[in-house]
Amino acid sequence: MFSFISLNWQGKPLVSYETVINLIGATRTATGLQVKAKLDTRYYEAGVKITDEEMESINLQTHRTNPEWNYTISPLGQSVQK
Repeated sequence: MFSFISLNWQGKPLVSYETVINLIGATRTATGLQVKAKLDTRYYEAGVKITDEEMESINLQTHRTNPEWNYTISPLGQSVQK
């Protein structure tokens, strides 16, 4: 998706968060995929350690093509068709 976003804002100055959000949100692919973007202004504490158990509890489904890069994270108890 990032390649499509980069193509969409190519040559446009990224002068504000609003500009970035609007350019990301205007990204579309020929197959109909649309991107939604929203600015998150919350504060996130740096250096928070995640336990191995917490990492293992993430509901992550890898895709057949490049599974290291292509995956879906779903809420617990849900699965996604690929």
